[in-house]
Amino acid sequence: MKKITFPITDEQISSLRCGDRVLATGYLYTARDAAHKRMYDLLQSGESLPIDVKGQTIYYVGAAPAKPGSVIGPCGPTSSYRMDKYAPSLLDLGLKVMIGKGARGDEVIESMIRNRAVYLIAVGGAAALIAGSIRKVDLICYEDLGTEAIYRYEVEDMPLIVAIDSEGNNIYVR
Repeated sequence: MKKITFPITDEQISSLRCGDRVLATGYLYTARDAAHKRMYDLLQSGESLPIDVKGQTIYYVGAAPAKPGSVIGPCGPTSSYRMDKYAPSLLDLGLKVMIGKGARGDEVIESMIRNRAVYLIAVGGAAALIAGSIRKVDLICYEDLGTEAIYRYEVEDMPLIVAIDSEGNNIYVR
């Protein structure tokens, strides 16, 4: 297992290879379909994003409510292809890591190669395990979206797999 930290460095990105298993520690943002659409619409109208994505990680997740005494409820990955329309714009602004599940489209992969970014997958069905790696949750914006709002998670040893590396090697095409 490789250990990485978020925000990730270019050196760490260059060292990641398709199929590597990693444990991630640090800070990341969450965003799903509705939040991505809002950010995309802001960019299309020439406005600034509510977060600076440069060098950052976005986890495509919709967490369940936390039980009393817990930081968060189960929080597994959602299907990444639903963000494919929006991802190249964010990658062009410096987004370095996307986390979700499932394959990505050609335009996203081309943008990842151009921008030296990676796509990591979390195991679907492991939502409770993943929740155990989340130490802190802060609401950032779009509170009206509920679980689809943008949050900032502090994670420790979050288990992930490199699905597509910065050279375009793809675990889904073997």
